[in-house]
Amino acid sequence: MASPFLAQFIRYGGAGAIGTAAHFAVLAALVQFAGAGPVAASTVGAVVGAVINYVLNYRFTFASRRAHHVALPRFGAISAAGVVLNAAVLSTMLEFVHVHYLVAQVVATSTVLVAGFLANRKWTF
Repeated sequence: MASPFLAQFIRYGGAGAIGTAAHFAVLAALVQFAGAGPVAASTVGAVVGAVINYVLNYRFTFASRRAHHVALPRFGAISAAGVVLNAAVLSTMLEFVHVHYLVAQVVATSTVLVAGFLANRKWTF
């Protein structure tokens, strides 16, 4: 049987998968159809994913009872830090590793997933 921490991380990952699917859809659509740069498109996608993630994590992952006026700004701060971390990892991968932008996005998403879970678990919800 999974520990409560692991079970919560799995729920966080499941909720994050939904937000990430939206993130990637926006990223690909903006790059492929609107001609946007990968970093800008990823940033917009991350914001869309963050909105979805707040709702799912508040209710499903953490079953929070913290008032929205407290949890939402905290989630926003962590999400903003995640957007910056995402852009930094993505830019670094594109500039120095020279991989396809979607491969770089997978690395960035994985990094933000772990950092976001730990921060949200400790401070937001």
